[in-house]
Amino acid sequence: MMVLWLLMLCVIGIEFRHHIHHPMWKSFWDVVFSVASILLTIFFGAAVGNVVRGVPLNADGYFFEPLWTTFTVVPEAGILDWFTVIMGVVAFATLTAHGGNFIAMKTDGELQSRAREFATVAWLGTLIISLVALIATSIIRPSIWSNYATSWWGYLFPAMGLLGWLGGFYFQRKKEDAKAFIASSVFIAGMAASTAFGLFPNLLPASTDSSFNLTIHDTAASEYGLGVGLVWWMIGIAIAAGYFVYLFYSFRGKVKLPTEGEGY
Repeated sequence: MMVLWLLMLCVIGIEFRHHIHHPMWKSFWDVVFSVASILLTIFFGAAVGNVVRGVPLNADGYFFEPLWTTFTVVPEAGILDWFTVIMGVVAFATLTAHGGNFIAMKTDGELQSRAREFATVAWLGTLIISLVALIATSIIRPSIWSNYATSWWGYLFPAMGLLGWLGGFYFQRKKEDAKAFIASSVFIAGMAASTAFGLFPNLLPASTDSSFNLTIHDTAASEYGLGVGLVWWMIGIAIAAGYFVYLFYSFRGKVKLPTEGEGY
């Protein structure tokens, strides 16, 4: 429910901002949009943290979590504890740098300079907090390394993430914003793939009893359902890819900011 409210506030902040041309009105909705976006990022990171840590599943595959309990990692933990908060901060720092790279790529002048500064600081923060999250993950779920021990090729995913971070650091220093944005995209993809590889075949681990884990085998649909889903997934992803190609082509190049006196 909280995530839905935050999504609504993001959209409302964009839409309502243009209804009244007054500095206070625009500033208010800018703040609403910013706060909702920040909290949304942290909540999505915390959601990933819940998947890594595990949730209190019962034998029937159901669970309930309050927002927080003791703020420690225990079998009946809430949505927020010290580990999921760390994961939320990782998501916030990563997407701040990623967004800063994108803004720097699309703008010029003072705004571009500010975006580069934010992206650089956030990128260094991403490295520090990611290392903290790596240590924390190894402590609370050491089994995440089991797949890496049996399948060496899985290390390609964290190597991809490391190369993405190093590439982002290098291209930020060179002020090559488009390449920095691509590098941060590679970092995000590598880290997401690393997490998925470590958890496989679990989709949702149980913090109560490992026998209650929901795996790809427990949650798979019928063969017919999977076949139908695959067909419609390919159709849907083709449409989505085409839309994004059109979108990025239509808005290619730098954004032209309004001159003084013009509304936006």
